[in-house]
Amino acid sequence: MAWDATAYANHGGFVPALGAAALDLLAPKRGEAILDLGCGDGVLTQRLVEAGATVVGIDSDAAMIAAAREKGLDARLADGRQLAFDGEFDAVFTNAALHWMGNPRPVIAGVHRALKPGGRFVGEFGGFGNLAAVRVAVRAVLAARGYRAPDDNYYPTAEAFSAALTAGGFAVHSCAIIARPTPLTTGISAWLQTFRGATIDAAGVPPAKRAQVIEDVRALLRPVLADDDGNWTADYVRLRFSATRSEPA
Repeated sequence: MAWDATAYANHGGFVPALGAAALDLLAPKRGEAILDLGCGDGVLTQRLVEAGATVVGIDSDAAMIAAAREKGLDARLADGRQLAFDGEFDAVFTNAALHWMGNPRPVIAGVHRALKPGGRFVGEFGGFGNLAAVRVAVRAVLAARGYRAPDDNYYPTAEAFSAALTAGGFAVHSCAIIARPTPLTTGISAWLQTFRGATIDAAGVPPAKRAQVIEDVRALLRPVLADDDGNWTADYVRLRFSATRSEPA
């Protein structure tokens, strides 16, 4: 999907802000070489640099890479499923990105190749049950209007992702599902436009009808995700993990 970097910063700024726990789990050290896998607009990449690491950020979205480069970061346009690095990094960090990449096997294999022996793979992304109410509502509204939603993102259980890491040559130190209800300070409509607009477009909804689809989804979600004062909370669920490269994959 293509991102609007400005809209992401305005309506999804909580994503890197809430990635601080995964960053703490990484515990970056001065002088380390770190790959930020799915760096987005570079907010957390910048924090890695400030910790004294030498950091390369990659993302598949040109607008996000442009925003990261504006921060003075080494940000490169690349597909996380086709990493070309070979034994270059002490650690690979990722936040809120793996669920967009689908099948984890090529991602894990690429990370394994990119790491030095004993290198760390640490991060967080959408886990099993993530945004369940939102996903059901979007699919229901699209179906009611005669559209078919595209395949969903990758939201595994901790057991499934831990097994994928182990099969890919990693020793898993922690891997856990974390429920994280998240207030949407700019409301659900702006969030849907930013984070599910591409899903709606991929279903074949004409641009002129997108706003009505979003309004229908909003109405369906109102009794579930909004309180009596109209404050919205998204039903986020995250999977946070830490692993090190061990045997050859």
